[in-house]
Amino acid sequence: MFIRLSRKTLAVCAVAAAVAAGGIYAVYSRGTRAVNVENSLEGGIINWVDFNVSYEAMKDAMEADIESYGTDTHCSWIDLLAYLAAKNGNDFSGYKSSEIEEITERLDSGESMAEIAGDMKYYNYYREAFSAALGGFIGEYSVQVPSEDTSVWEKKYGLKVFCPIADGFGFEHYDDFANARTYGYARRHMGHDLFGSIGTPVVAVESGIIECVGWNRYGGWRIGIRSFDKKRYYYYAHLRKDHPYTPIVKEGAEVMAGDVIGYLGMTGYSETENVNNINVPHLHMGIELVFDESQKESDSEIWIDCYDIAKLLMNNRCAVSKNENTGEYERKYGFYERVPEK
Repeated sequence: MFIRLSRKTLAVCAVAAAVAAGGIYAVYSRGTRAVNVENSLEGGIINWVDFNVSYEAMKDAMEADIESYGTDTHCSWIDLLAYLAAKNGNDFSGYKSSEIEEITERLDSGESMAEIAGDMKYYNYYREAFSAALGGFIGEYSVQVPSEDTSVWEKKYGLKVFCPIADGFGFEHYDDFANARTYGYARRHMGHDLFGSIGTPVVAVESGIIECVGWNRYGGWRIGIRSFDKKRYYYYAHLRKDHPYTPIVKEGAEVMAGDVIGYLGMTGYSETENVNNINVPHLHMGIELVFDESQKESDSEIWIDCYDIAKLLMNNRCAVSKNENTGEYERKYGFYERVPEK
């Protein structure tokens, strides 16, 4: 029996309840609700994910994936992380780099991931959950690279998602997932705030389709972008008053990772459009996982803690420049990835 202790301080009663009930549990961050992994599969689909993978584990797994790409022993970072979650009860608080090294050494010696995972009861659950959360992050892409007086396109394999704050612009952040919010009604903060200056260019984390644009009383001027595989929905909120978006932002439009989509601001908390009612300028970034369309726009939405994901994204920031003719910021170098067939 494995019990996962959250990175945050947990109420003793929640841990006791989890132990008494048995099984592998994910204890909800900043709360007292123990979520049974088996119960999260009710109805044949995943209906809850407690994403606790640490930045350190993601970075090590990512590097192992990239370094082994093109070899006979290429290892998927998602498989590595799923194995660790199944082994450690989804507790990454004590993670050590040697754990990834041990798995990659076994793969290099000829073992398969199926053999290493063996009959781990929850390996497939974590593999599906982490595939939804991280599935579009690593892969092949082409990028425009400066070369003397011109530029060339290079094919690469690696992290193909970007920090939502453009390169060259400062910001601060901390793990604020599930903090209390009171505007409108008492609720939890299902996202991650990045604090910066008004007008800071905001870029698309991942390529996808814009599903919503416009005003929301809570998020102010906001954008919703769905990944091409439809597993991730990115929510960008509190964009700048008067000029929240760049011209490429239209409902139904495709955007590439790193495209400038808008500007950081402090709009929201008002039924009246174009009002600054947020106290401090910041970008609210949320990541919703979608395993079934019935989970969208419902009481069954799955929002994950993306603080450590934001730390990982800081390893890849998109360079931008201001178009003096339009006054808009644009990505400096081209980026392309194959768009999956619809």
